[in-house]
Amino acid sequence: MILNAPITFYPILKERIWGGEKLTTVFKKESDKTNIGESWELSDVEGDVSVVASGELQGKTLKELIKTYKGALVGEKVYKTFGNDFPILIKYIDAKTPLSIQVHPNNELAKERHNSFGKNEMWYIMQADKNAELIVGFNQDIDKKTYLSKLEEGNVLEILNSEKISKGDTFYIPTGRVHAIGAGVMLAEIQQTSDVTYRIYDYKRVDATTGKERELHTDLAVDAIDYKQYDNYKTSYELKKNDSSELVYSPYFKTNIIQLEGAVKKDYSNLDSFVIYMCVEGDAVVTCNDKQFSLQVGQTMLIPAAVSTIELQSENARILEVFL
Repeated sequence: MILNAPITFYPILKERIWGGEKLTTVFKKESDKTNIGESWELSDVEGDVSVVASGELQGKTLKELIKTYKGALVGEKVYKTFGNDFPILIKYIDAKTPLSIQVHPNNELAKERHNSFGKNEMWYIMQADKNAELIVGFNQDIDKKTYLSKLEEGNVLEILNSEKISKGDTFYIPTGRVHAIGAGVMLAEIQQTSDVTYRIYDYKRVDATTGKERELHTDLAVDAIDYKQYDNYKTSYELKKNDSSELVYSPYFKTNIIQLEGAVKKDYSNLDSFVIYMCVEGDAVVTCNDKQFSLQVGQTMLIPAAVSTIELQSENARILEVFL
């Protein structure tokens, strides 16, 4: 079979102690649970590999597709670098209550400790309740000793940087940066394929299964943290109508945002990479090889590297465009 059309996958829904109902009520993800915190849209994490939801490839896993189509699916340079591993994990997240404060190890530590990639990631805020916040980084330069002292006292929040947020705000979270999503936030998350997280503070929440406070990873985290304060944690960008505007370009993924008001033709013939569309507002029609596909808010679509041209059409939509 020739890869000449977009591919969609079944979402992998994750119950979380902090999860809510927005992923099922707003995005229409099907579940009878009421605390869905994450929808893994595109995943090659072991045990949670995405499965094609429709079309001739329905039922095939992402891993099977890569092994079969190689560079035609992901791009020749991507396949040469990553082989049969898909390098990006795509999620939508709904935080009804605050997430634990956490940090991710870099590639070297993650490889050494967990035989995994590190976890550089970014957030795009899709919806935020009034006064909603994120925690990103420190509000002062500190050292390991001071950090551990504040943690021991239960006062670690005093040294963390809080950001009031609204729809459209974007943050890049490199490995080593302490962070947490606050209550009342729904966002799109793009990250390296990794499920390695060190929990450093969790408001003394109790796990419903064990009846004990959730495990903290203080010893693992202390060597993974970047203790430096930075001048600005939020990503600034210019939103251009019917064009790809740069959001985050990192060594691990590149993300643009398209403000779609009409029709846009995209030429990917020189990209040599897959492209992922995440619809973060409105809805759009994707035309590929004279076939039309619907892309609704909260949905995700994988464009194979073999597809060279795409047309996007909408009266009003915002789409994240992710590639390597």
